[in-house]
Amino acid sequence: MFASKQAQVDEVLNRGVIKQVFPSMEEFRTRLLSDKKMKFYIGADTTGDSLHLSHAKNFILLEEFRKLGHEVFVLFGDLTACIGDPSDKSSARSRLTREKAKQNAESWVRQISPLINFECEENPARVVYNSTWFDEFSVVELLELFSNATVQQMIERDMFQKRLSENKPIFLHEFLYPMFQGYDSVALDVDVELCGTDQIFNALSGRDLLKKYKNKEKFVVAVNLMENPKTGTLMSKSNNTGVFLGTDSKTLFGQIMAQPDEMIEIILINDTRVPLDEIKALDIPNNPMKAKLFTAQEVTRIFYGETVAEQEYDNFVNTFSKKNFSDEAKIIELNQDSISLFDLLCVCLPNESRSAVRRLIQQNAIAVNGNKCSNAENVFNLSNEDDLQLKVGKKQFFLIHYASPKL
Repeated sequence: MFASKQAQVDEVLNRGVIKQVFPSMEEFRTRLLSDKKMKFYIGADTTGDSLHLSHAKNFILLEEFRKLGHEVFVLFGDLTACIGDPSDKSSARSRLTREKAKQNAESWVRQISPLINFECEENPARVVYNSTWFDEFSVVELLELFSNATVQQMIERDMFQKRLSENKPIFLHEFLYPMFQGYDSVALDVDVELCGTDQIFNALSGRDLLKKYKNKEKFVVAVNLMENPKTGTLMSKSNNTGVFLGTDSKTLFGQIMAQPDEMIEIILINDTRVPLDEIKALDIPNNPMKAKLFTAQEVTRIFYGETVAEQEYDNFVNTFSKKNFSDEAKIIELNQDSISLFDLLCVCLPNESRSAVRRLIQQNAIAVNGNKCSNAENVFNLSNEDDLQLKVGKKQFFLIHYASPKL
């Protein structure tokens, strides 16, 4: 039996992915429940070659709106990527070449293909590039675009305020970035833009421009950023932090197992569609390892299928079970091919001094894969071995997982 349209809409809106809607959630829900077909888009600057799970949740949400019958676009900012969205850092982003931005976009399409249907005959998701219209812009059209905002409006951005307070430069191309991104809404003539909460300023700029150019209202649907609730750390392609796509299945599984316990519920809510009551029943605080295995298998299934996900689950469990290794081991993910015992311990024990680490080795307190190790210079080839099981003393256990470089 199919769920009613109202039930489908409410399930999407109440999942916990959406953080804020402009002008309001109530108006957006009313429009979704109507028979009007809307045009949705999400835009992203192709500044890196790999996406992460916080990006993935956006495309999963976009696919849900497509399945509700709406027209959806994935916009790659190959032009705006070359400008660079101002960051909250004290300096400008590095700028890309147009060729590199295109290469990254092609990689992204491959990575998100398991999440969103580009092949549907009746209503496929469509890929567009904003260079399509900006390459045709004349100087007069640029001046007309820039005349729709004031310096005072642009300077309101928190990141610009921070730079000014620190007497750091704001480059003109950064200053004008929101106008370029905002015009994407005009060019596509959209009804809805999906964005992260960090992009609300730019999305609202687009809302204003669409109103001025076409006298049309646009909904801005802002989604959460999957922030670690304890540390505030974000998944970031710029900082190379998070669970990245574009890897092999073993690496994806291992990346999730290496996540802090407090991130597991966040991943389940945002990157799967496991019912919320089932997530609650996992009792994650009291069963973190079981919940991580469940989450890693579920996410791997989404990207690689049921068979591969089951294989990775079995491989991981078998690695832990060898030699009665503790199932409470902390998972350490490394992307280097080899590492010495001393350097490995320094990574696993960041609060210990280097002399303390050497004493542990000298005291014969270290075991790797069940074998005692007393040579600090002993080198382990991570890329050619299964995950290493590291035991420090009697109570500290680590599983060292090799993460192959992103494709």
